[in-house]
Amino acid sequence: MTYSIGEFAEILGVTPSTLRYYEQEGLLTPRRNKNNLREFTDYDIGWAQFLLHLKGSGMSVTELKKYTKWRSMGDETIPDRLDLLEKRKHLVELEMQALQQNLDILNRKIEFYNDQLEGKKYEFVLYPNEESDL
Repeated sequence: MTYSIGEFAEILGVTPSTLRYYEQEGLLTPRRNKNNLREFTDYDIGWAQFLLHLKGSGMSVTELKKYTKWRSMGDETIPDRLDLLEKRKHLVELEMQALQQNLDILNRKIEFYNDQLEGKKYEFVLYPNEESDL
């Protein structure tokens, strides 16, 4: 099945201008019909969704272009693609750890304030780098 740029954008949850930009950057290569209009396929959906996941992981356009180029070169670039994905995975894991630490501090502070509102008293323990008037 083929999709117009508007249909394809709706399927992916992006704007047509985003798709045009991705095409301009060489990330997508839709076919053109006899009227020179872009036509996207079901195969394109899978690839575009994967690109959006990579972008969502924080991958830069430069890295996306590198990955796309390597993909088009064939299986000999699998080690390069794997290395890029493993490095991105490590960065995502570090970001998740930092977010989890921030969430833990927020939860402790919320618990502290809820306890204060309920009249509970306990000795407040400062966490590393935390000021007492937070």
